[in-house]
Amino acid sequence: MRLFIALEPPQALRGRLGELADAAHARCGGRRVPDASLHLTLAFLGEVAEERADELAQWVGAMAIPPGEWRLDSWGRFQRPGILWVGGRTPDPALMQLQASLWQGLEALGFAGRPRRFVPHVTLLRRAARLDMEGLPPVDLAWAYRRLALLRSFTENAGARYEALAHSA
Repeated sequence: MRLFIALEPPQALRGRLGELADAAHARCGGRRVPDASLHLTLAFLGEVAEERADELAQWVGAMAIPPGEWRLDSWGRFQRPGILWVGGRTPDPALMQLQASLWQGLEALGFAGRPRRFVPHVTLLRRAARLDMEGLPPVDLAWAYRRLALLRSFTENAGARYEALAHSA
């Protein structure tokens, strides 16, 4: 099964991110990420055997993370896959530390794949026809986070759908 560990936005923030996704979609086209799928990926694990998934679910469920707040204040894009996203202008030290410590724990469990570079972002559009950010509404959001989610990804015709397998304490 295809797994990743992420932060899920609170409901009010999810709605605001959805409004930004609507504005971006109207301007840039492409495939809009559904509100229910909006998240910040901290660790993409890829295909994981079911028994390892059970181990990960227990590990995540027993974990406690320090609460934090991430400031989203800019638009960004990844040119090649046509992704438009929102994130922070400057790296958030607490979020960067959370991602690094998460990967330390995953590596101790035998998982590999830590990215060389971590760019915290929330993907709003995939396969955008245009990646012109000019004229998009300003971004100024605060994301208070307190727990992680171990998510399973299902690929369907309409795009990816996610199911939470575990949440941290």
